[in-house]
Amino acid sequence: MTHGLRGNRIFTLTGFQNTKAEREFDTIIAGGGAAGVGAAVGASLAGAKTLLVESGGSLGGAASLRGVITYCGVYTFEDPPRQVVHGVMREVLERLASRSAVTGPHRHRGVFLVFDPEANKRVLDEVCLDAGVNLSFHSRAIRVHKEGNRLAGIVLETAGEFSEVTANSFVDATGEATLAHLAGASTRYGNAGNQLNLGSLATRFGGISAEASVTADDIAAAVAESRGRGIGPFSKDKSVVCRLPYSADLVIYVASHDYDPRDRSSITEAELAGRRQAEAYLEAVRTIPGCERAYLVSTGPEFGTRESRHLNCVYQLTWRDVMNKRGFEDCIALGAWGAEWHERETFGSVMEAAPGNGFYQIPLDCLRSVDTCNLLAAGRTADGDRKAGAAIRVLGTAIATGQAAGVAAAQIADSGGISVPDLQRELFTQGQTATPEQLAEMRVKPPWEPAPREFAKAKIRGILFGGRD
Repeated sequence: MTHGLRGNRIFTLTGFQNTKAEREFDTIIAGGGAAGVGAAVGASLAGAKTLLVESGGSLGGAASLRGVITYCGVYTFEDPPRQVVHGVMREVLERLASRSAVTGPHRHRGVFLVFDPEANKRVLDEVCLDAGVNLSFHSRAIRVHKEGNRLAGIVLETAGEFSEVTANSFVDATGEATLAHLAGASTRYGNAGNQLNLGSLATRFGGISAEASVTADDIAAAVAESRGRGIGPFSKDKSVVCRLPYSADLVIYVASHDYDPRDRSSITEAELAGRRQAEAYLEAVRTIPGCERAYLVSTGPEFGTRESRHLNCVYQLTWRDVMNKRGFEDCIALGAWGAEWHERETFGSVMEAAPGNGFYQIPLDCLRSVDTCNLLAAGRTADGDRKAGAAIRVLGTAIATGQAAGVAAAQIADSGGISVPDLQRELFTQGQTATPEQLAEMRVKPPWEPAPREFAKAKIRGILFGGRD
């Protein structure tokens, strides 16, 4: 038997007895999506013994469980686009490219890459394992242990069995800020005035010729024609249209529903409504030339939540910061995706780009919990206002904020605090940094020089992300 903590009381866990090596870590990352992978690799490469905890059976998060097959935020909206996310992201893209499992940049309001989700799962496995990350699948955090204003441990549940793991620092990359919520850390749902980004259910269609051209306008026209024939229900009629590598399957994000992902009744209603809509959209797609033999390959499998809880952090990134091109001394990543907002009332959507279709700075302080000193946010749990949060939530940017949060967590685990110059130096060493041209554009002189590193000690080939040797 093992023991865990409920409040201030010890309770018995009728689960497996873990060895000390299996339960004590420097850093624990909750959530195995894009942000969690970035955080786990960043922390491990910075020297921390790292555990990545994922409630599902694979890495990828929204890419694996919610049908999101686009890496957004990697490139600016400029023509030609510029890559602003490197580091772990570059390693992932190189490994996908070696499998012919990722496209070049596509443009639909923003700039993004399309990838094969099964290849992406394997690539994320490899990147984490090669970096020395410890993985724990099918592991759901159910309780936490705090010591003052610090997290100390998590009780995990797997098929009714329990185990406790401890660490000196933690990163919440769950998307729903589940770890922070369990810990009683300061969080909020959406933003002021009940502002919350609408969620959509990904629908994937097969049986479509690779030569068939299907555009967003084709989808809208097909939905309008089908409505006229009494087919439905439909919610949205406009969406980015993605064609997968290998299969040329069509993926769209139109089936939508206004729901609360924290409420089991609400999310259940959304999942049921989304699948009803998916059948109607299939009928509409079949009216498009070249799609007559289309069939529904999959939905989701989960509804794609765009926004839920955020950690309240030391600083909230605002869209005014983005539009004013504000510089931050604690800049740890660059964002490039715009404020993509999906209305809950009208089901319409808008995209507002960064100034000049360029990039913007993201500060460390919007990842640091305001009241739990060894807890950091990454991905869509990070602290942004309505528009800034809508911009930094996407997968490419999430890997970047994750990598920075992981390095910061490794510092906390080692020394109890964060040195911003040392953190920036480590990110530079890991290849997650702006180019000299981008630094010049930001009018920032880096406060670091590349630190010497014994590259042979790193298990991951991608430590040479930027081509340095």
